[in-house]
Amino acid sequence: MQVLIYTSFGILSVICAIFHILANRTQQEEIVTSNPTFIQFQRKYFLVYFLALAADWLQGPYLYKLYSYYGFIEPQIAVLYVCGFASSVVFGTATGVLADKFGRKKLCIIFSIIYSISCLTKLSRNYGLLILGRVLSGISTSLLFSAFEAWYVHEHIETYDFPTEWLPVTFSKATFWNGILAIVAGIVANLFTGALHLGPVSPFMLAIPFLIASGVLVTIQWKENYGNKKIKLRNSCVEGLRHIVQNRRTMLIGAIQSLFESVMYIFVFIWTPLLDPAGPPLGIVFSCFMVCIMIGSSIFQLLTHYKFAPHTILNISLILGLISMLVCVASTNPRHFRPPEIGRASCRERV
Repeated sequence: MQVLIYTSFGILSVICAIFHILANRTQQEEIVTSNPTFIQFQRKYFLVYFLALAADWLQGPYLYKLYSYYGFIEPQIAVLYVCGFASSVVFGTATGVLADKFGRKKLCIIFSIIYSISCLTKLSRNYGLLILGRVLSGISTSLLFSAFEAWYVHEHIETYDFPTEWLPVTFSKATFWNGILAIVAGIVANLFTGALHLGPVSPFMLAIPFLIASGVLVTIQWKENYGNKKIKLRNSCVEGLRHIVQNRRTMLIGAIQSLFESVMYIFVFIWTPLLDPAGPPLGIVFSCFMVCIMIGSSIFQLLTHYKFAPHTILNISLILGLISMLVCVASTNPRHFRPPEIGRASCRERV
């Protein structure tokens, strides 16, 4: 199993590099990279944002493993996962309004604090405290993917008066390095958990210094900015719901994305208990998943360059997702798989 996974990671990495090179050849040359003020501003944003992203990705590979290690069975772990997802949904609708009203910088600092607290709760075996940690984690995730980018866009346009055409340059770089950070985070988490034998809680403790560093840099280097302070959360939600209901295309796109992501969340939940009995390096498996995401991103760029219609690309994605799920179902022998018994046996071994 170990040899197979490490070999797969190597092969996937080579494929990813090839597709990335091919995708880069289809892009036009960036003419803004020679602007020293823009480059300096980018680096100031990237330093903070990448530290936050690294902390977030470090917690991905061993979350289920940690709960299982503490002796919780599958239904209990499922509740913990749902609390995190539900928290992100509930508080995610409010983060944009809160950032506009109270300041993006403040929310980025709050992100660092509550995510650090969430990591510290992983040291406890108390179920209620772990649920609290998952709720805080969901709030933090919403802040990570809203407040930081909102701060950058405001500074880019309002403070520095850079052209809006330069925004994709920053976000495309952020997307690429986000993938790299995710891959490296899986390797590092695997190193601390497996090779150094520090246990499945070690990646969460390792994430805390990254979060503290991110918060300190925000405090020292970033200026506060605000959006529309007069906007109300209720009005924003009602307006968004009205637009969804009245626009058929928006509703269909939302339904398709929701259904697809629901399948992905199920996959995120079950991949660890399915593979763990064989004793694979979970961090490297996680890195393999992240490499595949980068491959998909490069393929999307290629298909877009060759004028594939958006709905065609969507259909290709859905077909590939269906095939991958069918392969997963067939390979796990569902007729002979009994989660409760396996879950309890696995817990007894760890306890």
